[in-house]
Amino acid sequence: MRIAHVSDCYLPRTGGIETQVRSLALAQSARGDDVRIITASPGHEEVRSGHETVDGLSVERIAMSLPAEIPVHLRTRARVVESLQAEPVDVVHVHAGVISPFAWGAVRAAHQLGVPTVVTVHSVWGAVARPAFGASNALVRWASWGIVLSAVSQVAADRVSEAVGMDVQVLPNGIDAEAWRPLKPWIPQAGELRVVSVLRLAPRKRVGALLRTIARASVLLAPDVRVRTMIIGDGPERGRAERLARRWGLDATFTGRLPAHLIRARFSDSDVFAQASVKESFGIAALEARAAGLPVLARSQSGSGEFIADGLNGFLAVDDAVLADRLVLLGRDPELLARMHAVNASTEPDQTWPKVCDRAQELYASAGAPRASA
Repeated sequence: MRIAHVSDCYLPRTGGIETQVRSLALAQSARGDDVRIITASPGHEEVRSGHETVDGLSVERIAMSLPAEIPVHLRTRARVVESLQAEPVDVVHVHAGVISPFAWGAVRAAHQLGVPTVVTVHSVWGAVARPAFGASNALVRWASWGIVLSAVSQVAADRVSEAVGMDVQVLPNGIDAEAWRPLKPWIPQAGELRVVSVLRLAPRKRVGALLRTIARASVLLAPDVRVRTMIIGDGPERGRAERLARRWGLDATFTGRLPAHLIRARFSDSDVFAQASVKESFGIAALEARAAGLPVLARSQSGSGEFIADGLNGFLAVDDAVLADRLVLLGRDPELLARMHAVNASTEPDQTWPKVCDRAQELYASAGAPRASA
């Protein structure tokens, strides 16, 4: 197929959406599809706007010179129309967050040309965003256009469905499971529970809540089990997080950002992965940890329920207190911890690129036909 992925942001910017769009496009290209990227992100100094090739993929940058390289364009619809007319495609796949002006303009451009369109929402729409997008749906009548609307998890899909009043499919994020397989057999350390987390140290990730949860578990497990914590990642909350860890007496290491191969190595020396975020539309780091064999502890409001079966290969907690209790349970029950490790180490997750590409193909095939509102 000829596929155009549209995203407000793309490399050289790095983030969750950008990484997933790149990986999906590369996986589709490897299967023989003709794939290109249309973005409002300026490129490197050589090609700030226009065509370039990145990772073997054709990238068209419809970019303006704006402060902080904000990914918007005043003539988005017209410019995307021109692009699609110059290089026709079979389907336009739009990737959006909460605020995605370029992406929404591209939806209108694809509709104007009658090109089948799939939209994937990569974030959890909160109470503030939902009414605005509900009004947008009424205005542009997406359902009658035949656009397929999807989100990266059922949690995210349910929020979008509430807003727009139409069926929302699930197109999960994906990983290369082989790249995250355990490097060595898991060996527990007597008298220790080694907790690891990978996250951007920003308010929405709730790193303070995570550290508070670990501190509570540490008190409850003492003196029989010592909790050691490793926080991988960086961000504006790092200084505050380190101060909280010292205040609460945690045995915590903050590594900063690490490349994937070093994260995988840290996973091999850990017992459990934990996260406390509730606005997590999916949880790529948690999925990578699960593929590496680690039991995952997460909040039930996050999208991690796509690959965590509560009590089988991890736990989904309704609040932070339950999250701490589940951490204590794993610290006190090494047999349960070992069973969860065995399940994850021996069972590949469903969210691998071959399966995600197949699912995307299903959505592409269904795009273009009018569908009833939910």
